[in-house]
Amino acid sequence: QVQLVESGGGLVQAGGSLRLSCAASGIFFRINAMGWYRQAPGKQRELVAIINSVGNTNYADSVKGRFTISRDNAKNTVLLQMNSLKPEDTAVYYCNVQVVIRLSDRDARDYWGQGTQVTVSS
Repeated sequence: QVQLVESGGGLVQAGGSLRLSCAASGIFFRINAMGWYRQAPGKQRELVAIINSVGNTNYADSVKGRFTISRDNAKNTVLLQMNSLKPEDTAVYYCNVQVVIRLSDRDARDYWGQGTQVTVSS
């Protein structure tokens, strides 16, 4: 079983910064990709940023140049540094990790964090 613990959300004024953190724990063989998604009220969950096991990243167009995703493989942690925040960034942010539980497993499994609220006031 894999547990994800998120932290770092909160209320910030437009133009401000926040850093989200997500730590994975449990017994598993390897973590593949790690990412952040968000869901605003009345909208579908969308990808914000993702990083694979060798550090390649991909961002939603709406956050490019403002958000930075990184990971610490030794700590099984993924971070999302969010700068120049805008009111439209307001959402619940979810951590997602793709985990290979056993060496013999063919596919990775998806795990989700509990979500953390980010609110940006204008």
